Amino acid sequence: MRALAYFKKGDIHFTSDLPEPRIVAADELILDIVYCGICGTDLHEYTEGPIFFPHDGHRHEVSDIGLPQAMGHEMAAIVREIGPGVTKFQVGDHVVVEPTGTCRDRYRWPDSPNVNKPMCSACKRGSYNICAHLGLIGDGVQSGGFAERVVVNESHCYRVSRDMPMDVAALIQPIAVSWHAVRIARFQPGASVLILGSGPIGLGTILALNGHGCTDIVVSEPAKIRREFAEKMGARVFDPSNGKDDTNISTLRSMAPGGDGFDYTFDCSGTPATLLASIECLTFNGTAVNVAMWSVDHPVDFFPMDITKQEKFYTGSMCYTHVDFEAVIEALEEGRIEIAKAKHMISARVPIERGFEDAMMKLITHKEETIKILLTPNNHGQLEGDGTDIYD
Repeated sequence: MRALAYFKKGDIHFTSDLPEPRIVAADELILDIVYCGICGTDLHEYTEGPIFFPHDGHRHEVSDIGLPQAMGHEMAAIVREIGPGVTKFQVGDHVVVEPTGTCRDRYRWPDSPNVNKPMCSACKRGSYNICAHLGLIGDGVQSGGFAERVVVNESHCYRVSRDMPMDVAALIQPIAVSWHAVRIARFQPGASVLILGSGPIGLGTILALNGHGCTDIVVSEPAKIRREFAEKMGARVFDPSNGKDDTNISTLRSMAPGGDGFDYTFDCSGTPATLLASIECLTFNGTAVNVAMWSVDHPVDFFPMDITKQEKFYTGSMCYTHVDFEAVIEALEEGRIEIAKAKHMISARVPIERGFEDAMMKLITHKEETIKILLTPNNHGQLEGDGTDIYD
């Protein structure tokens, strides 16, 4: 089948020869991909990787699958075929995919030498989003959504209403990342919030907070177009590019109700400056959440007394669970997350044949001008215009 695939370090290209997926486990489904979004993780796999993908000559710990693999894990799809053990879905259902691959999924590859390995401690306790062997469909475990079709197990699929535009459905996975961060922060309605960075995850955090009833949000972002998107989504914005760190922190603290810092901060950038701001812009007893993916090769200075003096809290947020997917879908379908606001995140829709040159490279070289580009493996939906789904 046709796919945009990861072949090896520095080699991502379109192919017409990727093997068709097939049902092995009884609870698996084959999906026709309508849209699949490009994530920052996909870009890092090209510029710095392999990260989650297996290194040349190696195979993934969970699935025992090597390269090449179709990339893409932000999937909106239509059920094409179901296995004999599937109970929740029918052919023709519109679905989104929770793309984690963990110890719980080893049974899907019965020929793998790792199939009978015991679950890691996190998976045993139900925290599969922090599995010791965590990978993603479309990023190491198996081929993903930059292809015509994908096979997944039933527990990873969620039905969405046929009234929901499929391009917006493709945003549910990145919004679920943000929803998880808001949830584990133990967000309280009426609290004050600062978001550092308004790329896809920063904008998704605006939507996730809206879904939790929060509308008074401040966003700090140096790129003009991304500030404009945050404003369109209802946030107050601040440009940190012209000031020094201490001046910016003072100004941001003053933008919180009462002028004494925010109850919650969400670092969606992952730089030394935003780490500092996420802590220093908190009020006492405030909570800072790191949502960004940091490079493991770039440690930063951290001063515990910045937390201790005012009994602040600092935590990280990783991926999502079924709770987050279900909550985001419900919030979209109930209108607590507005479809029109979500559409602001979509910069373009590009066929997979042009996915590397016209989409991935554009996001790498012109990231200040783009937010989310969706690939269309089957050319369903309009490539221009409002993106209305025209699959039927």
